[in-house]
Amino acid sequence: MVKPPTPLVVGLLMACFFLHGVFEPAIAAEAKLSITSASAVLMDYHTGRVLYEKNAHEQLPPASVTKIMTLVLALEALRDGKVSLETGIPTSELAASMGGTQIWLETGEVRPFEELLYAIAVGSANDASVAVAEHLAGSEPAFVALMNAKAKALGMKNTHFANPSGLPFPDQRHVSSAYDLAVLSRYALDLPMFRKLVATWGPVVMRPEGKRQPELWSFNKMLKQYPGMDGIKTGMTNEAGFCLAATAERDGLRLIAVTLNAPTSQERNQDIARLLDYGFSQLRAITVAKEGEEVGTIPVSKGQIQQVGVAPVRDVVLTVGRTEEAEVKTEITVPKRINAPIAKGQAVAELVVKMNDKEMTRVDLVATQDVARGSLLQIMLQTVRQITGGPAVNKQPPQQ
Repeated sequence: MVKPPTPLVVGLLMACFFLHGVFEPAIAAEAKLSITSASAVLMDYHTGRVLYEKNAHEQLPPASVTKIMTLVLALEALRDGKVSLETGIPTSELAASMGGTQIWLETGEVRPFEELLYAIAVGSANDASVAVAEHLAGSEPAFVALMNAKAKALGMKNTHFANPSGLPFPDQRHVSSAYDLAVLSRYALDLPMFRKLVATWGPVVMRPEGKRQPELWSFNKMLKQYPGMDGIKTGMTNEAGFCLAATAERDGLRLIAVTLNAPTSQERNQDIARLLDYGFSQLRAITVAKEGEEVGTIPVSKGQIQQVGVAPVRDVVLTVGRTEEAEVKTEITVPKRINAPIAKGQAVAELVVKMNDKEMTRVDLVATQDVARGSLLQIMLQTVRQITGGPAVNKQPPQQ
């Protein structure tokens, strides 16, 4: 993330246009939606705004929805090069002893990391969760400490994890909230491979070369029942009831819905459908800028060229309602000086997006090409130009 101590706004009012419909959180909607689950939340993935809530911050057991955090830490380790998809993960006696949903790992058995990721995401395997946790952190308690540290970093104030599986144990305090799990889901959706894992319906065959070959299918039947749904994780214990963290996308609009402690799986799924239906009926997505597409140029010092194009690292999407008007503005902010050399893909600026003068999001902008360091003569000439009134910034408003 580019966070210059003294930013220079070089793209002020780079784009200024009107959109019909701003949707503010409609907490009054609680009276309009019939939600059976004890706790529920509907969140806009693009901005993190809460669109609906019911006891969203109440601490409740999350059951296997816990495994979202287990996957988050596993995929961060994969992203950071601490483990590969081919890494062999050994099974300890503790991992093999886990009850509930499992792939029947045996003590001493070694399985590829990728296989265990699918076992966790699709099959909700408790034994695989513990095996991965022990491998990544050295022990289950050490992994749990990482889980709670990550929860704190994400602002999950009503969460305390006690194990990587979500299984209930009498001597453990294992709680979260619908809101916290929505925050976690929003973060997880941006991790490499996460969406692929949680969108998998099945079948996923474990131990393709072995004698025991359990065939895994997702417990999230809404993947096949609700148009646009592509995740995330179910959970159920007697104490937790039926739980689900879900996400769906339609026409570029992605929503996250979480329900905890529903009496039955049918009522849980109905609650999720009602939440998502409500969100999709109220909102639409507007793409302000697209990943990789140039949105402007910024000045470069000491380079062979004096400007470089910049593009966002991800799609920039705002969600708006269908009845009101909104003014959207974008700005490019950069440090006072960007010096060559610059590598293509290097973060050099930020795109700040405001709606009705309220900042909605910031997105890193990266250079669209390499910029080599200039010769001594080029640098001297640039210095003279900057003293006498430096190069202009080319501002290109995103196309609608």
